[in-house]
Amino acid sequence: MLRYLTAGESHGPALTAIVEGLPAGLPLTAAYINRQLARRQGGYGRGARMKIESDTVSFLSGVRGGLTLGSPLALLVENEDWANWSEIMSAEPGARTDERVVRRPRPGHADLAGALKYRHQDLRNVLERASARETAARVAAGSVARRLLEELGITIIGQVVQLGGLSAAVENLGLEELKAGLVHSRLNCADPAMEQRMLETIDAALAAGDTLGGVFEVRAYGVPAGLGSYTHWDRKLDGRLAAALMSIQAVKGVEVGLGFAAAGRRGSQVQDEIFYEPGRGFYRLNNRAGGIEGGVTNGETVVVRGAMKPIPTLNHPLQSVDMITRKPSRAAVERSDVCAVPAACVIGEALVAWELARACLEKCGGDSLEELKDNWNRHLSFLRKV
Repeated sequence: MLRYLTAGESHGPALTAIVEGLPAGLPLTAAYINRQLARRQGGYGRGARMKIESDTVSFLSGVRGGLTLGSPLALLVENEDWANWSEIMSAEPGARTDERVVRRPRPGHADLAGALKYRHQDLRNVLERASARETAARVAAGSVARRLLEELGITIIGQVVQLGGLSAAVENLGLEELKAGLVHSRLNCADPAMEQRMLETIDAALAAGDTLGGVFEVRAYGVPAGLGSYTHWDRKLDGRLAAALMSIQAVKGVEVGLGFAAAGRRGSQVQDEIFYEPGRGFYRLNNRAGGIEGGVTNGETVVVRGAMKPIPTLNHPLQSVDMITRKPSRAAVERSDVCAVPAACVIGEALVAWELARACLEKCGGDSLEELKDNWNRHLSFLRKV
């Protein structure tokens, strides 16, 4: 079983991830993961924290000479801002916990709900872990999964399709067109004309002290039929992908293929007709299902989207209540972004890669990359001949 666990606080010494279940012999370098970490930090509309951190990963175990060993992989991403917080966030008795106290919960954030659950009065004890800073560790883990998928011929690519109510015209772009359109994008958007309007919308929100949300899309090309399962609710691949994307901070909706739009159409306008060609096998001319039917991949491109609400930290904060005095007050203000949809897109790519890698290993697992590839190629051969 492929699984991971992350730990670390936003202003703690580091973020960490443990990855278990990787086959031995997978080529993997820190430079490969660092490219994805840099992408997560990019995007127009990011806040001041991105100017402080320059995320890089270190391997503490599980890799030797550029190849995975089959043992647990330990990843470390240090927080450069730790130098300014070491006394306040120290794990030792005597930490300066009376400084940088947060008492006014932000509407829409985990602040109040987390404090009530764990009985904290200083909301910093909540926000330090609830922060989207945690996703750096998840991108590191997901990048390992992306590397594994590359060995199996699967390509993951994401794009921003909506931002601040503006929608990009990218629905019919193929893989190469999409790649070309994203090369110089500042927002992970392949529609240059609409991207310019999005940039202007971000500037306007910044000037107003407000924030913006949007929708990102992740596609997985080269995914064969047969991943996932219809036999149990928790093995359905679309359910697992939805849970993964919904776990990203501020994501409030997920759809696969047509998603919510399918609810307003007739069945004849939603289902993908099936065709067959010797040497190719079964295929569809359309992909309204987003590559998954009944919780199982059907051989078409997997397409999933996440809808991200505007970030709850506002420079002109909303009404709240002081945790100590119970008196009305404006919500606290922490360092934050105006818009983080492009970053959420990168995180989404990592998590989609993770769930697909899990499904690949469940279907064709092996203790080494060589064994996995042998099993994988046999499955592909069966699909072409069936």
